[in-house]
Amino acid sequence: MNGNSHLLRTFQALSDPTRLRMFRLLVTNRTEMCVCEIVDSLQERQYNVSRHLKVLELVGLLGGEKHGRWTYYGLDRRNPTVSSFAKLVASLPDLEGTFAEDQERFEKRMALREDGRCRCGIQTPELAR
Repeated sequence: MNGNSHLLRTFQALSDPTRLRMFRLLVTNRTEMCVCEIVDSLQERQYNVSRHLKVLELVGLLGGEKHGRWTYYGLDRRNPTVSSFAKLVASLPDLEGTFAEDQERFEKRMALREDGRCRCGIQTPELAR
């Protein structure tokens, strides 16, 4: 795949509002998150979050690393374009307050970590499906 094709696929991946919110949360906080932490932060269903994470992983924006039962996702620092996309997404205005709401839920959710890792699973049961 040539460079322009890869950039086009990356922009297409970020054109989805849920994927944009996920990427923004990871960019803003510069930490890895497990699927259940993303589910609770974005208030999206687990299967939807997993599907969107796969798209972001396929274009090279995110990478996942398995730790026991949990897979933690973070920015893929091996991809040279991640930094540019991260700066762009971080600079986007939050006109509707969606990013701020995600951030507030993220901070509450991260407070539940034990020894720096998720141990409690999805805290919003209706989103577990």
